[in-house]
Amino acid sequence: MTTGSDYHDPVLLQACLEGLNIRPDGVYVDVTFGGGGHSRAILERLGEFGRLVAFDRDSDAWRNAPDDPRFTLVRSDFRWIKNHLRYLEMLPVDGLLADLGVSSHQFDTGARGFSFRFSGPLDMRMDRRAERTAAGLLDELDEQGLIDLLRKYGEVEGAPRVARTIIAARSQQRITSTNDLVAALAPVTPRQEANSFLAQVFQALRIAVNDELGSLERLLTTSAEVIKPGGRLVVMSYHSLEDRLVKNWMRSGDLGGAENKDVFGRSSRPFKPTSNKAIQPTEEEIRTNPRARSARLRIAERL
Repeated sequence: MTTGSDYHDPVLLQACLEGLNIRPDGVYVDVTFGGGGHSRAILERLGEFGRLVAFDRDSDAWRNAPDDPRFTLVRSDFRWIKNHLRYLEMLPVDGLLADLGVSSHQFDTGARGFSFRFSGPLDMRMDRRAERTAAGLLDELDEQGLIDLLRKYGEVEGAPRVARTIIAARSQQRITSTNDLVAALAPVTPRQEANSFLAQVFQALRIAVNDELGSLERLLTTSAEVIKPGGRLVVMSYHSLEDRLVKNWMRSGDLGGAENKDVFGRSSRPFKPTSNKAIQPTEEEIRTNPRARSARLRIAERL
């Protein structure tokens, strides 16, 4: 069994725990269980009557579940958090933690297809019960669909040219592996920034396959109904698309950042950020865990 840092080294662990402001008898949710690093640290701070519910749709993560009567693992996308917590009779909760993105284990397992650094099938499904893979998505999309995907989810420069290159390659041979995609992209891969470019394209496909932004949007808008007044929402993101949604929601209660007011002109936002700035990892943490470099942690309290 892979656990803790063998699966995924939890980023900004102490800042996350402090952000949750854990009460020993409280009820908390870790919506991105993964290797269980954050969950185990939360359990260490809970007393006999505290409870922790964790979510993960990746079957690889399920093996990491601790044997603890205070812990419940939900094998589902966290977008359905409210339904599951209602079923478990654990509404409302004292705090919610989300460590977004892909775990080290997912990136480093070639058979999952998340990384261009490893040879493997072009899969990218976080939930392998889902039908559509990244290879299937590349088969289905027309040129405009590819352009939109690359622009929206990967912020890829020259998206039309990249899309045409992919279409030309797939007309000759179906793109079914990570190596196939890297080879297809070779004519438009900038020599000096190859890794950055490929990471953007792979990110775009991964986000689309798993509807990651859709899940995040649903989680954020549901959080106000899930977290009790005085409770904490703690979210760690790794790219600007996620961070922008989180920042907007915490500041205004609107995913687009629009300020909503009631009939008396008072802000109707459900949360108040504990700080105007995101917490970032220290240089020391980045040295020991390079994947922490792009992490941005935001914390808000339920009003």
